[in-house]
Amino acid sequence: MQVQGSTNVDVKDVQIDSRNVSEGTLFVAIRGEKTDGHQFIDKAIESGAKAILCETMPKEFIENVTYVQVNNSHEAVAYIANNFYDEPSTKIKLVGITGTNGKTTIATVLFKLFTQLGYKCGLISTVQNQIANNIIPATHTTPDAINLNALLKQMLDEGCTHVFMECSSHAIHQQRITGLQFAGGVFSNITHDHLDYHKTFDEYIKVKKSFFDSLSSTAFAISNRDDKRGEVMLQNCNAKKYLYSLKTVADFKGKILDNALTGLQMLVNDTEVHFRLIGEFNAYNLLAVYATAICLNENKENVLTALSLLTGAEGRFDYIISKKLIIGIVDYAHTPDALENVLSTIKKLRKGHEQIITVVGCGGDRDKTKRPVMALTACDLSDKVIFTSDNPRTENAEDILKDMEAGLGSAAKRKSISIVDRREAIKEAVSLAKGEDIILVAGKGHEKYQDINGVKYPFDDKKVLSEMFEIIK
Repeated sequence: MQVQGSTNVDVKDVQIDSRNVSEGTLFVAIRGEKTDGHQFIDKAIESGAKAILCETMPKEFIENVTYVQVNNSHEAVAYIANNFYDEPSTKIKLVGITGTNGKTTIATVLFKLFTQLGYKCGLISTVQNQIANNIIPATHTTPDAINLNALLKQMLDEGCTHVFMECSSHAIHQQRITGLQFAGGVFSNITHDHLDYHKTFDEYIKVKKSFFDSLSSTAFAISNRDDKRGEVMLQNCNAKKYLYSLKTVADFKGKILDNALTGLQMLVNDTEVHFRLIGEFNAYNLLAVYATAICLNENKENVLTALSLLTGAEGRFDYIISKKLIIGIVDYAHTPDALENVLSTIKKLRKGHEQIITVVGCGGDRDKTKRPVMALTACDLSDKVIFTSDNPRTENAEDILKDMEAGLGSAAKRKSISIVDRREAIKEAVSLAKGEDIILVAGKGHEKYQDINGVKYPFDDKKVLSEMFEIIK
């Protein structure tokens, strides 16, 4: 570390965005995927920054401004933010949930469960951040280190005792959660995702595992034994280790007795319970939630009673039924594995004669290798498939659809069509459906927009599906 200038500086704020700098701010120059904060050092000083933390010192120094050079700005700002907000994570029970699928449901159900048990809780998730009943829209799965610590401090100040947080691979890798003290960590599963960012699957696994490696000996670590990397996550982890499973011996063992549209009947260790959540993937999520509650020293009977009354997260197997008794399901499934899980669940729930009609696309500016796999998965497990636009971002939506179609053989091509306009695709699905058929609209779930060339246009899958149910009688 190298310092230029006085270290006796009264810092009133910490920022990584030069647009938010005011008098007395410490500005941290971060090298991001798209922009380099070092380019905005002069602008930050003009706005009143009195100290600059950077990886590369500027060629010229401004008088009465302190410069601190570090090797890693991401890591440094995480510790600075933690200290600036007086280490909020040490004063609450903070639980992090990581994995490819299930993070949002596990975090949301934990939030609902502990609220039901009488605690004031915080939630940090893809769908929304929440302090008790106060909802704060989420812009990232995990906020940057400064906003995250500020949010935790706000939760603490408002009386929260427990906070449940999704920990994305991006957040772990970018060290947004570095320096936080977790009471426990939960692993759901790991499948093909985010390879546009992590480049290799091994790298993706290592990033997820690093979260568990960082847990202290006073924390707990809960992992899915049925995932082939579930036990790998806990290797060399100092925390108290626990496993959950539907298929083999585990600390928290579940067995599905009945899986229907009315919910799950399960055996949880030695207790039979009916849950309102649906599908095998939710059986795993429920086991993870139950295990977490027990590790947080809650009473088993109280936990299972409260859990039996709860629903899941918005946009996760979220279903509506039309007057013609067509079942419409909206789900966030945007990976091959998540899509397979949802469609496999639907196939198990249908009585036998109903069609499964799937509307699905793939996001632009993201991992292209999963596009043909997603398309083939949809065709293999559906009777009819409509490929459509998801969030094309800066890519041409028709090019994305061609990438998806490239994975199809002749049989799959016969049961699929492509309609670029997502509203028209959903309309076509409803037109094709008869009473008791099942329509899955996959990929966007809770999102209330469509991202096209940098503009977020209002779009809500569930709302559009409901409208089409009313229009097409």
